Amino acid sequence: MQRHTPTGRIARDPDPTASAAESRPDFQQAAAAVAAVISGRHGVAITTGDVGDDFKGDLDGAEIVIASGSDAETTVFLLVHLFGHTVQWNTSEHWRRIGLAASPGTSPEWLAELETYEREACRYGQALLHDAGIPGLDQWLADYAASDAAYLRHFYASGTRAEFFGFWRSGQPLLEPLPIPPFTPRRWRKRSLGIVV
Repeated sequence: MQRHTPTGRIARDPDPTASAAESRPDFQQAAAAVAAVISGRHGVAITTGDVGDDFKGDLDGAEIVIASGSDAETTVFLLVHLFGHTVQWNTSEHWRRIGLAASPGTSPEWLAELETYEREACRYGQALLHDAGIPGLDQWLADYAASDAAYLRHFYASGTRAEFFGFWRSGQPLLEPLPIPPFTPRRWRKRSLGIVV
């Protein structure tokens, strides 16, 4: 059984039959495997750098930027999630407009649209994990994605940022992988609107 601590690190209940190494996913290995598929198979550049104090990642349609100093677990989520948005931006004008919205709305309709946009990105991310041959992270991604959606709903409804892992709920419904369509990465513009944690 796993749970997230207030710092966001995965904590697991002790299992006398498993060593510490077996009980925690190797997020560094997962990040490397995912990055290889993103850049090698799909031609999307990955860099680390400054994305602003309030942000942990950014994308522009051709490149994914991960904030310097991000831990391996956060990096894996950002890679799969921002890759999903990269697919959306390069295959759907509608989703690209949602992602590039300079002034997001707070109506129930707009928030529902945002939730669909975010969930679809994570479904592409789920397919990416499978394509990269990474087992055992399906429940983790479902829980992380649900927490991200709850965090964003709170942010847009209230205009205030809260502690991300305060929204964590384990055991969320698993995501159904969405097959990744062929696409050509295209640079649209940098997005630093604070809608990706």
